[in-house]
This record gives sequence, structure tokens and C-alpha cells, in this order.
Amino acid sequence: MSSSGVEKYDIVIVGAGPVGLLLSTCLARWGYKIKHIDMRPEPTLTGRADGIQPRSLDLLRNMGLKRQIMAHEPAKVYEVAFWDPRDNGKGIHRTGTWASCPKFIDARYPFTTLLHQGLIERVFIGDLEKNGVEIQRPWKITGFKNDGKDKTYPVEVSIGHVDGNKAETMRTKYLFSGEGARSFIREQLGVQITHKDPIAHVWGVMDGVVRTDFPDIKMKCTIHSDAGSIMVIPREDNMVRLYIQVASSTDPDWNPRKQATTEEVQASAKKIFKPYYVEWDRVEWYSVYPIGQGIADKYTLDERVFMGGDCCHTHSPKAGQGMNTAFLDAQNLAWKIHHVEAGFADRSILSSYESERKLIAENLLNFDAAYAKLFSQRQPSAVEVGSASADNPRNAEAEKAANSQHAEENEFVKMFKASCEFTSGYGVAYNPNIYNWSEDHPAQSPLFLSEKKGTTKLRTGRILTAATVTRVADANVVHLEQEIPMNGSFRIYIFGGKPDVTKRAIVDFASNLNKKGSFYSAFARSDASEVSYHERHNPHSRFFTLATVFNAKRPDIEIRDLLPEVLARYNDHVYADDVWDKRVPNARAAAHAKMGLSEEKGGVVVVRPDAYVGCVVSLVEGSGTVDALNEYFKAFTSKNLGGDERAQL
Repeated sequence: MSSSGVEKYDIVIVGAGPVGLLLSTCLARWGYKIKHIDMRPEPTLTGRADGIQPRSLDLLRNMGLKRQIMAHEPAKVYEVAFWDPRDNGKGIHRTGTWASCPKFIDARYPFTTLLHQGLIERVFIGDLEKNGVEIQRPWKITGFKNDGKDKTYPVEVSIGHVDGNKAETMRTKYLFSGEGARSFIREQLGVQITHKDPIAHVWGVMDGVVRTDFPDIKMKCTIHSDAGSIMVIPREDNMVRLYIQVASSTDPDWNPRKQATTEEVQASAKKIFKPYYVEWDRVEWYSVYPIGQGIADKYTLDERVFMGGDCCHTHSPKAGQGMNTAFLDAQNLAWKIHHVEAGFADRSILSSYESERKLIAENLLNFDAAYAKLFSQRQPSAVEVGSASADNPRNAEAEKAANSQHAEENEFVKMFKASCEFTSGYGVAYNPNIYNWSEDHPAQSPLFLSEKKGTTKLRTGRILTAATVTRVADANVVHLEQEIPMNGSFRIYIFGGKPDVTKRAIVDFASNLNKKGSFYSAFARSDASEVSYHERHNPHSRFFTLATVFNAKRPDIEIRDLLPEVLARYNDHVYADDVWDKRVPNARAAAHAKMGLSEEKGGVVVVRPDAYVGCVVSLVEGSGTVDALNEYFKAFTSKNLGGDERAQL
């Protein structure tokens, strides 16, 4: 207890679904004091969200949690099958299949991972317990106010046991609602939900084990039939999930509270699947729920009380985006709170959480509406499907048909490509702001490179392009974008081009990093002299990790000969760009080429802690490269950067 008798926390998190758990996991790892409550007596037992998209799997791997998720042997969806009514009224037939994450998206994991939410929650809970955080159950929030009575802990929060026999009051720096669609915190704040698409639906969802002669039961399927529509999602443990629309606000007898029994939904499914049969061995979970497209007008009012996940955005289950969007909400907020509380960034940066994440939710709702509308209007032809997924080798016939007819990129094809990118998670694109450099950024230098000008292929505000390289220290072939874990640090990749061309530029880069007023020295660790010899990522600063990539063969790279001390200290983050990549088949240094950097002269790429590109700068002799980076970091850090005093790390 604190001296005033009221316990104090860095953050109080309400709700232990995906958004609350990911936020809690990051902040617990970075040493924050957390109170985390949930109304449910235990984690989700069955059902709820189940789809982890490729980009989210990248994130989970970056957090070191992917292996535990995959240990549950989830179903993996590589293809989507489309089934439609036959003209003669004799049931359904398959009209096409395509990759769920086509090859034009450069994904490490080109599939959707299907696993019930409770198993995913337990992976996070296990990690939290390792870091001393236990979810307090079943407790709920009963009140809160940002009364500012304590400048450091301005928010007072009251919570109570669900059965009403216990209560606690505490003070906190931040309060976060991960409560889901029915949020007490959102209601108390008076934040409204704007409904974008006026059409609402009631969905039935059923998880179970079935017997059937339907050939695509292990695939994701969208089935349109004369008897209705259904979506099939394969799951772990030989289960299958069926989504079936029970009612729509376009129905003449529309009732948003319409219910349907398990037996009624099964009877509908049997009609839709004809001429195939389907029988249930068991039903594990069944629910009927209304869904409308909604988005919260605000994600915070004061940058002290925040909301994320389903509390802020609701939409149809078609796109499989709920949990994935929630993960990225939490990731975005976690590192920003960390940077403010650790003294790295100015408090004003917290406004970028709402501006970045609300834009993504709006894009999601627009896609969801357009995608649903497109499929309800008419069915795509085989030629269109082939044209849309022409890079899928399993669609060779359709591809030939598409090519022979010179199928133009019509609306369906464009929407398919855009929605694949969006639903995979790789379509997320944040607008220019203090973190995402553009010509309007406060940092001005002719050395900044931009996609717009064609001086780099990387677009700021988008995920760093995947690249495969060889780690010099142990000759392991590795995924460059995964080498630095989600540790709250900016990732600075020095693409060193050809060592004999850039040797002087790299020496100058290092000496300017070491100058007293540089972004790097200004945020040096006070305990740098006691840091473990084995510290791989943050030996000098908790806010930066450096990695160097040379256009050279691994045996030709002698780290101590080629790199000044400050860069050589990151011994495990020195790489040879010597792995061929079919996306840039003629490149000698594929990673350089994929980033759109000179294979001779290289460049420097700054990546935000959440893996999105912040800025790209030329690597030049003299102080220009570090000067440009000082200007970039000056836009949001808490210290005035620049200056020319020398201080050795």
C-alpha cells in the first residue's frame, strides 16, 4: 500500500480478451505495475473469435508467443472455396478457389490460423504470470474519474467483485477498456458509436464435429444457395465452425432480437449444403448475436482513459478481423505509453493512438461493407477469379483463361486484391504524422528518401518489407524483420551496401551517433557500464536497437574489421545480404533491392517499435545521415537533439 492507503498503478486494464491481454503482456514485460480485471470467472472456454491473420502471426512470433499458439495444432486456411447454386435448382457446386493470402502479398505465413479464443488467451495469461501479473476475476469496474488530485496518478478507479461483496479503490496513470462491445467505460465517457452501414444482421455461429460428404469441409468456404448462405471455417480438433445468417434488417419481418435454436440452424445448414449431407457428432459452442457496423467517435477524451478492440469497432465476422484489429490497437498503444512513461517521448504523442487506429477501423468497416455488397450482387466468373489470383499456381487453368481473354482488372478483381491485402493485415497504412515521415514532417533534409519520389520502395506507415538474410555470427539464414523482438525500441537498420564503397560513411555514421547531442547518446542507458555481455538488443540504449546488413557474402564479413565499436557491439545483428529472392531475381543483394535501396551505397531504415516504417535516409559520408535522424527523432522525443560535443559510449 502507498502512504495514503490507496494502491497506485501504472495502468488499470478492464477486460481480459485479446486487446487487454496483449496490452498487458507488453507493459508487464517492460516492467510496469498493472491491475488487470475481468468479469468472467475464467478465460473463454469455447467459441468467440478464432482467426489469426498472417500479420498477427508475425506479431505473435515477434513477441515470442507463436510457438505456444501453434502447439495447439490449429487449422490453417491456405485457400478459400466458393460454392454457388446450380442453374437447375439441384443444390450447390464449387465455382472457384483461391489463395486466402495470395503470393502478391509478401507474407511469411500465407494462411489464416484458426484456434478458439480461449486457447489464445491462455498463452498471454501464462506470459503475464511469468511477469507477476494475475488477472483478478470475476471483478468489474464500478466507477472512475480523472480528478487530477494526484498529478502522477490522476485517475481514480473503483472496482467490485461481481457478486457485490468486495470493493477496491485505486489510483492509476492510465485506465484502459478492453471490455468489448458493451463497455461501461465508453458509456460513462458518453462516447457515441456511429453506425456506418445501416444494414444490421443476426448471425448464428456453431462450433462442432460433423460427418459429411461435402468435399471442402476442411477448407474455408463461402456458400451461396437458394436456401440461404453459410460460411465454413475449419478448426482445431477436427471441428468446423459454421456462420449462418439468421436475419437481416432488409427482411420484411426484421427483428434484431431474433433467436434460432441449434436445431433450427442445423436444419437450415442441411438445406444449404444440398445435395451433400451433414450430421453433427457434437456441438461445442453455439451462439446467436446481432451485428451492425459501428465505430466509436473517440478512443480517448483525455489521453488517460483509453479504449480499444470491440469497444471501439464492430463489424460482420466475414472478414475475420475482430481479434486481429484488437491486437494491433493494443500494440500501438503499448509502446506509446511506454515511451511517455520511460521519459523518451513527449506526452503529446498519445494523440497518435486514436488518429492511427481509428483510421484503420474506418478502413475496415468500409472494406467489410463493400466486400459484403460485392458478393451479394453477383458471383465472380472463373476468369475473374483467375485474374485476381493469377499468382496462385493451383489456379493454373483459370490463369490461362484469364490471360487468353486479357481480363481487365474489373471491380471484383480490384476489390479481391485490396481485401486480401487488408484482411491479411498487411494493408494497414498509417497516414503521415510525427512518426511516419513525409515531405510535411518537421524534419527536413534532402537525405530523406520516399516512395512518392521513387527513391525507396518502402512507404512510411506501412510494415517493413520481409527480407531473408544470413546472420554473420552463426551463419543462420534468418528473417530480418523478426530479428529484433518487440522490446519497445526503435529498430535502426543500416543497409551498408558494399563495404568497400561505404566504409567511410559507416565510420562517420558511428562517430556522429557517439556525439553528445545525438538521438542515440541523448538516450543512452545510465547503467550502460553494468549491462550484461550477453545483452543482444539494448546494450547502449533502451530505445534503440541497431542492425547492419552488408551486400557481401557471409565469409567476407569480419565484424571487427568492418564496423566501428558502437555497431560491432551488436554482434548478433550483423547480416550478409546474400540470399536470393524470387521477387527480385536479378538482385545481387535482395534485401537492399526489396527496400528499394542502392545495392552499392545502401541507406538507413528507421522502423517503429511496432514494425512500421518511420523514415528512410541516405547513408552518406559526413554528419548528414545522423543529422537527418536527429531531426526526425526531435519531432517527438523529450530532449532537444543535435549539437556537436563528442562523448564516447
